[in-house]
Amino acid sequence: MRIFDPHIHMTSRTTDDYEAMYAAGVRAVVEPAFWLGQPRTSPASFFDYFDALLGWEPFRAAQYGIAHHCTIALNPKEANDPRCTPVLDELPRYLVKDGVVAVGEIGYDSMTPAEDHALAVQLQLAAEHGLPAMVHTPHRDKLTGLRRTIDVVRESALATDRVLLDHLNETTVREAKDSGAWLGFSVYPDTKMDEDRMVAILDEYGPEKVLVNSAADWGKSDPLKTRKVADAMLKAGFDEDAVDLVLWRNPVAFYGLSGRLDLDPSTPEALHEGNSILRGGE
Repeated sequence: MRIFDPHIHMTSRTTDDYEAMYAAGVRAVVEPAFWLGQPRTSPASFFDYFDALLGWEPFRAAQYGIAHHCTIALNPKEANDPRCTPVLDELPRYLVKDGVVAVGEIGYDSMTPAEDHALAVQLQLAAEHGLPAMVHTPHRDKLTGLRRTIDVVRESALATDRVLLDHLNETTVREAKDSGAWLGFSVYPDTKMDEDRMVAILDEYGPEKVLVNSAADWGKSDPLKTRKVADAMLKAGFDEDAVDLVLWRNPVAFYGLSGRLDLDPSTPEALHEGNSILRGGE
């Protein structure tokens, strides 16, 4: 079984997680830029973070046979902080990098005017750079947030079929599907979808253009949720082709829209910026 986790924050995870993910069948990941759990105080902290997503994390992943790509953006939560918004002006120099396969996470957190602006600007940047967009739908008042998101996307220069609407659930899936966008579901303990609910949605709406992710981060999360969804699908009667479509071919097709997806992890160099990660080794 081959698995592509299209939304996982490996910066927050350990090398043990990479090892366990590989054993479970994960061969590729996309890591979206997001917030750190506490406020950033200057744009410079974003740039160091973006550099790590483009250098250090692919190096770590390759040590365990996993291809790592990222998405770059000013995330919705920090779009409300004037200390962070100058990042918008600097995004173009990152969006031309080979390892960047989408603009993201963009979208809404609290649905403020500042978030409206950041979303519109970054959809335009995606269109200008020939990249798809990975959009975070809000965790609160989800249906209103989804509708507002779709309206902004339709007003933008980016075609809806180049947009992934993530963090969907039972209340938003129908309208998201009707929009023509790709459909993303985060399977995450307690606060988002679980395996059984995910299988029920797949049974009702089908597997086409559906991406399932773990969204694993520094919270209570599980980087093996993608494999658990695959196992639940098989148990529920889906065949191996449907599992491969949802867990591999769909994320490959979406992020492949960037023209930059490389699923062969390069053999890592012995060191990255002076660090081998192999403590005590040669």
